[in-house]
Amino acid sequence: MARKDIQLDHEAILDFVKPQSSVLDLGCGNGDLLYLLIKEKSCRGQGIEINDQEIYKCVAKGLNVFHGDVDSGLAEFNDKSFDYVVLNQSLQQILHVDKVLIDALRVGKKVIVGFPNFAHYKSRLQMFFQGRTPVTGALPYKWYDTPNLHFLSISDFKNYCRLKEINVERSICIGHSKKVRIFPNIFAQTGIFLISK
Repeated sequence: MARKDIQLDHEAILDFVKPQSSVLDLGCGNGDLLYLLIKEKSCRGQGIEINDQEIYKCVAKGLNVFHGDVDSGLAEFNDKSFDYVVLNQSLQQILHVDKVLIDALRVGKKVIVGFPNFAHYKSRLQMFFQGRTPVTGALPYKWYDTPNLHFLSISDFKNYCRLKEINVERSICIGHSKKVRIFPNIFAQTGIFLISK
């Protein structure tokens, strides 16, 4: 796969991960990111996914994926048993964020978290002018049909990390087609964070 064909959030995560690392992808979906990490970075990868249809897609790619609910915990994994634990586009869908992040930070030497920025200017404008829950490219769901349980911004996550004394080692904020460096809480559609404890 040519580098230009890779989703921007996947490209950012690829840049965070060192070659030949071990990776646990929580809520791995169809396995596209996990597949890229194995192919591009020679990682040893494992995924956890709750949706049966997505698991079939992972298996078709030759991925090692377990059926499981991330909210039920990671008790079967030892401390620091993975170099990286990834929660990309799944944090906002988890019921117990604190519990899952604490567990991820225990199991992984580092954790990569990616989520849609609910404070993006298009969301703000839709709320202000239409008075409705926003629907955008990064947030494509209607309020009554969304898997999202938490509506966080980039600033919210940074503040959460400060309060919980979680180290933010690196972060990349992404707009529609490029990285956002100025006022990311307004102009970025997605935030990607490399964190550790």
